[in-house]
Amino acid sequence: MVNADGDDSPRQPIIHMPSVRPRTYIVYLGAQVLLLAGAIAGAILTYRPEDWQPLQLFALLLVLSAVGERMTVTIGNQTLAASFIGMVLAMPLLGPAPAVLIGLVAAAVDALIRRPPPAAWIKNIAAYATCMLLGALLSRLLIGDAHTPGNEHALRSPTFALVVFAVFAAVLVLNFFLVAIHTRVSNGTGVISQVQTQLVPMLPSQLAAAILAAILATAYTNLGFPVLLGTVIVVLIFQYLAIALLRSEDRAEQLEARSIHLASLQLGVLATLVETLALRDRAAARHAASVARYSRALAKEVGCSEADQDLVHTAALLHDIGKFALPDRILHAEILSDEDWAMIRRHPQDGATLVGRLDGYGPISEIILYHHEQVDGGGYPAGLIGNEIPYLARLLTVCDVYDTLTVRDSYRSPMTPQDALGELRRVAGKQLDSELVESFVALAEREGAAAFTRGEEADFERELAFERRARALAAPTS
Repeated sequence: MVNADGDDSPRQPIIHMPSVRPRTYIVYLGAQVLLLAGAIAGAILTYRPEDWQPLQLFALLLVLSAVGERMTVTIGNQTLAASFIGMVLAMPLLGPAPAVLIGLVAAAVDALIRRPPPAAWIKNIAAYATCMLLGALLSRLLIGDAHTPGNEHALRSPTFALVVFAVFAAVLVLNFFLVAIHTRVSNGTGVISQVQTQLVPMLPSQLAAAILAAILATAYTNLGFPVLLGTVIVVLIFQYLAIALLRSEDRAEQLEARSIHLASLQLGVLATLVETLALRDRAAARHAASVARYSRALAKEVGCSEADQDLVHTAALLHDIGKFALPDRILHAEILSDEDWAMIRRHPQDGATLVGRLDGYGPISEIILYHHEQVDGGGYPAGLIGNEIPYLARLLTVCDVYDTLTVRDSYRSPMTPQDALGELRRVAGKQLDSELVESFVALAEREGAAAFTRGEEADFERELAFERRARALAAPTS
C-alpha cells in the first residue's frame, strides 16, 4: 500500500510535518483517530467466528502480509509488494474482522521498518484498517459471503477473478486518496499533482499485482490451499531474490542477473498457470509438451532459425493457457452446447491477452492468438486466410491438430500416427498449410512413429528448460 509519506517505497525518506495551523493539525489527527476507531468498530460489529476459517488460510495471508512488508522491492517508480496481495486476498476469502487484523499487523510491521513520525503512523494504520474493512464488505457485496453454504459456485466462476481485480483497484484508489489527503494537509501538495507524480507511475506494477491476486484467488477457490501455499512460497522466493539482486555492488552483474531473474519470473508465472490448468485437466500438460516438441522439430525441419524454434516452442507450451478461465464442466464435458463452444473459442484471445502483458512476449502472444486460424478462412478468432496467418502460428497448428488426432484424452477416438498423417493431408490447403503438412509428414515418416507419439508427463518439465529459456529471453536485442 501507499504510505503516509506520499510514496509507496519503504526506502524513501520520511517527510515530516511542516508548520501548519495547530488547530487544523489537531482536527486532522482527531479525524484519523476516529477513522481508525470506526474501522475497528466495524470489524467488531461484523465479527463472525466462521470468517476466520480455514485458520491455515488466515495464517498464510497474515504471514504473507507481514513478511511482504519487509520484502518490498522498488525499481524506479515501480514497486513489487507481496504484502498488498496478501491483504487483498484476505478481503474476499476471509471476512472483515480477520482482514482488518491482517491490515493492522501489516501497518505495525511497516512502522517498525520505516519508523515514521506519529502523525504518519496514525494515518497509515487508519488507512490500512479502513481499506481492509471496506474492501471486505465490497467483496461480500459483489460476490457473496465466502462462508455461505452454496456459494462455492460463485467463488469458482471466472467472475470471481474480476471481483478480486475490482476490489484490488478500489482499495488501491481509496488508500491512495487517504494518503493524498494526509500529504495535502501536511505539506500542501495538491491531490491532482500527487495523482500525476505518484499514482499514475505506479499503475503498471499495481496492475500486475492485481492480475496476480486474481489468479491466486481463483487458484485457491478451484484447486485448494496447497496450490495457493506453493504459489505464495514461489512469490516470496522471487521477492527475496529480487532484493538480493538489487543489493549487488557490481552494476553490470546486477543488471544481467536482474534481467535473467525477471525473465525467469515471467516464464515461471506462465508455467505455473499451465501446471495449475494441468491439475484440473491432466491431459493439458502432456498436450502442451507434445505440441512443443513437435513444433520445435518441424521448425528445425523447415529451416527456421534457432530463435524462431525457441519462439514457437514457447508458444506451443502456452498455446492453451487461455483455458485457465474455463469452468471444470466445460474442460471435462463430453457434449458441449453452443454457449460452451463460444467460451472455448475465446481461449486464443484470452491466452494472447494474458501472455502479451509480459514484457518481451508479444511475438509469442501473436502465435497463441492465431493458432486456431485456418488457411481457407474458416478458423477463429479473426478468420484470416493463407499467408495472413503468421507462419509460426500455421506451423504450430499442424502440430496441434496432429497431437489432438493421435491421443486418447482428446474429444474423439484416437487415430494411429499413419491415419493422422493421412488426415493432415486431407485437410491440407483447407484448414492447414499444405507445405507445412508435407514437411511434417516427411519428418514423421523419416523419424518414425515413436518420435511422434505423445510422451509421459515428465516431458513437460523437460520441455520447459527454465534456465536456458530465461537467459535467452533476457538477452539484449540489437
